[in-house]
Amino acid sequence: MDYEAQIKKWIEQDAERMEALSIAADLCLPDWCLAAGFVRNLAWDKVHGFSAATVLNDIDLIYFDPKDITEARDRRMEAKLRSTSAFPWSVKNQARMHERNFDDPYTSTTNAMSYWVEVETAVGATLDASSEVVLVAPFGVEPLFNFTITLNPKRPKPTDFRKRVAGKGWQEIWPELTVVDA
Repeated sequence: MDYEAQIKKWIEQDAERMEALSIAADLCLPDWCLAAGFVRNLAWDKVHGFSAATVLNDIDLIYFDPKDITEARDRRMEAKLRSTSAFPWSVKNQARMHERNFDDPYTSTTNAMSYWVEVETAVGATLDASSEVVLVAPFGVEPLFNFTITLNPKRPKPTDFRKRVAGKGWQEIWPELTVVDA
């Protein structure tokens, strides 16, 4: 199975996700994507055979722009996005997130995602110049089809990982998921 093609098809068939991608693209941010639950939840819904998509509690718009790493810029963008749609936007410039995580500076959005706590969360979608869906996935997309929640070996923080797994309630929403933390 071509997992990437399958996820792109699912996104393209989801009017809400395509609308969110279009709205985000209008900001013309450098190296951007809608990440984390935006793609992960859709894939888990589909592999679990859900007939309706799980509601997104936020839409993570991430981008990489070292020219202006202020949180104020992200808040302004969130306000702009919320003025044009009812989506629950969360905007974060990955060029500053290394500071919060005590990492060396990230070099791109993909590089920043490669440090996220779970492998399955490190996947996003963007639109290219032709408005075609492009996936951003430093670990590939196959893990989304394995019914797993996997600790990122590049960021071995098992305590944080277990807190996130418990706090997010993923196994309650998608009961076939198993945790892989070693």
